[in-house]
Amino acid sequence: MMTKTLTRNLIHTAGAVALVVSATSALAEEPLKIGISAEPYPPFTYKDADGSWTGFEVELGQALCDQMQTDCAITPTGWSGIFPALDSGKIDMIMNSLSITDKRKRVIDFTAPYYYTPAAYVTAKGNDLQIPDGLDGKILGVQGSTTNATFARRKLADTGVELKIYDRQEQANRDLLAGRVDAILADKIAMTEFVKRDEAQGYEIRATAPHDPAFGEGVGIGLRQEDDALREKLNTAIASVLESGQCAELSRKYFNTDICSD
Repeated sequence: MMTKTLTRNLIHTAGAVALVVSATSALAEEPLKIGISAEPYPPFTYKDADGSWTGFEVELGQALCDQMQTDCAITPTGWSGIFPALDSGKIDMIMNSLSITDKRKRVIDFTAPYYYTPAAYVTAKGNDLQIPDGLDGKILGVQGSTTNATFARRKLADTGVELKIYDRQEQANRDLLAGRVDAILADKIAMTEFVKRDEAQGYEIRATAPHDPAFGEGVGIGLRQEDDALREKLNTAIASVLESGQCAELSRKYFNTDICSD
């Protein structure tokens, strides 16, 4: 016959096991956290009228999660802290127009690319500013910690241009509109949308930056280097939305063109 003490011990042990199983199941069911910059970057990521995040990459991220049959949650994070947030586990991936570069691949991993875009210079209409030859003595705005900033530092140093670095792209946009910089260098797709704004009707894309290794191999999802299984799942999902045309459909919705191919 089982003693009372042994019975209590077995019950206690069974309860502890149940708690562990329950906690493990709850952890397994947590949604994948898609890290985006807390600073809106329309039309890729921005808030709609009710305050919910939307945009091309938000919708595409949800489509990828649907393909993986996985719950996901958009998790805004300050751009300057988005890499530490990935490393610490506060987010599980970065999906925020993140160019795939050799420098970044030293510290994080990437999925296959899901879109490609060159960089463009935006200036006021009606001037004769030549780029890059006419940048001597001019002020060029660029967002820090981007491939555009890397290119500007590497390739424009000899032009005599003064670089003004911003934490957020929208800050650079506002300074251009206010006349505090002569030009900005940024993602061409985003700038195509920027010059359509009512307040930016006096501005235009003046030139496109040449292809350069500083701009990387396209835009991919940033992951921790040890997350091999997640990378493979995401690569399969990316291939699916590209092949099915779902990525192209979302691209035409937001850009009136297909940016999902090279």
